[in-house]
Amino acid sequence: SEVAWNESHHCRLLTGLVPDQFQMCRRNLEVMPSIVRAAHQTKSICQKTFADMRWNCSSIQRAPSFGPDLLKGTREAAFVYALAAAAVSHSIAQACTSGELPLCSCGSVPSEVPGPGFRWGGCGDNLPYGLQLGAAFADSPLKSSKLGTQALKAMNLHNNAVGRQVLSDSLDTKCKCHGVSGSCSVKTCWKGLPNLDELAFDLKSKYLTAIKVTHRLIGPRKQLIPKEMDIRPVKEMDLVYLINSPDYCMPNVHLGSVGTQDRQCNKTSLGSDSCHLMCCGRGYNTYTEEVVERCHCKYHWCCYVVCKKCRRKVERYVCK
Repeated sequence: SEVAWNESHHCRLLTGLVPDQFQMCRRNLEVMPSIVRAAHQTKSICQKTFADMRWNCSSIQRAPSFGPDLLKGTREAAFVYALAAAAVSHSIAQACTSGELPLCSCGSVPSEVPGPGFRWGGCGDNLPYGLQLGAAFADSPLKSSKLGTQALKAMNLHNNAVGRQVLSDSLDTKCKCHGVSGSCSVKTCWKGLPNLDELAFDLKSKYLTAIKVTHRLIGPRKQLIPKEMDIRPVKEMDLVYLINSPDYCMPNVHLGSVGTQDRQCNKTSLGSDSCHLMCCGRGYNTYTEEVVERCHCKYHWCCYVVCKKCRRKVERYVCK
């Protein structure tokens, strides 16, 4: 992330690039900070999104050297590929808007007629440019690499496309008011993308309802179809996976599980972060921690707030 990206030899500093990605890097050096930023966002947002579950996306730490749980076509791999594909297109689209990229600018003015009281203006996110370059970068390892089975490549390409489609569907109208004393007599509007956190939340819902598939010859070509015959056909917005995930309860290097020992749990929750589910029935230890917080804050005219520091004890619960 500290690289200047102004010389083509800088592309050699990134490990894990396939030849097509390396060539794209050399031809589009100015885009690389956006791609690096997308990689960092994918890592942090994945871990944040799954902080309350047994699998907390810890396996993404070793990227681009993924562990077994992200290499063998699991439900978790489906989420990571979809989020990464969305993140790189999202990052490039917004870099166009901010003026970081010389070859693109604001998104085009929408063709729909503006409603009463508002007009198109501002600088919309350039989603078409982000999707074009993002797809070229994210999909090229799956099209050129000799590693992995055809089924795994088909799965990852499908999930990449799901991530980009969720991104496309999230493009929304954003407005800014103009008028005397905040009257909002005129609104200037543009098309903008939400934060990546919101997209990750949508993709987590798809992760929870992902469909287990097999890669089978249907007519002239192989397709991803549900493993179980009583499941509905796969739709273009479904995340898909090939093999069942480990339960992530105990450490297992061969399965890519780090286990949940020493993970913090919620004693009063009934969800995935509950001590019963997070600790896999092993029980938990309780300890008390003293925290220091700002308290008794007072606003002083003009312009500053003074707070005291309060100490209180809180109970924490950690899986055995």
